[in-house]
Amino acid sequence: MDFDVEYTISEVADITGYAPHVLRYYEKEFEIDVPRTESNHRYYTVKEIELIQYIKMLQDKGFSNKQIKLIINSPELMVAGSENNGIQSVESGLDASSIAVEISKSLEEIFFERLNELISRSTSDSIEIIMELKHEIIELKQEINSKERDVLICENAKLKMLLKEKVSENLDMQDRLKKYEEIQPSFFKRLFGAKAHI
Repeated sequence: MDFDVEYTISEVADITGYAPHVLRYYEKEFEIDVPRTESNHRYYTVKEIELIQYIKMLQDKGFSNKQIKLIINSPELMVAGSENNGIQSVESGLDASSIAVEISKSLEEIFFERLNELISRSTSDSIEIIMELKHEIIELKQEINSKERDVLICENAKLKMLLKEKVSENLDMQDRLKKYEEIQPSFFKRLFGAKAHI
């Protein structure tokens, strides 16, 4: 999360896992001071998001809303343990920055767990989509090859028919030429033979 970014309620819903109506309820329930734009729209900063995630972590440990309010409103108190859901005073040697570090560490663990879950889910989804696309491509290639083969067979048949026609025409022309040659010499003989007598 970026410290300078202003997040919308729907973005915070995605980050925290709480629906927008739950976020609005928690805003009232835990008296979270959510900033607003000039047009009165909520926006969240890292500060509010971390507080909401801290509330969620305490709820997951079994604390009631009343206990959570006490923890939030009394920084000198801290969680004693998840077994007895007790709250104890912070020893004088522990300051607010140490508490903030502990909260950040626990929130960081939750964040990375969710991030790993999302990455692994999206990786398996991506692999599945890639395999589906691969099968579609193979089917399309087979279909194209089949159509190309049909077109080639058809073109080959047309060329064979045309070749037969040309061979037939050629044979016909050869027959005509022979007949013509047979007629021509006698014609020339008669013609030249007649001139020789003159």
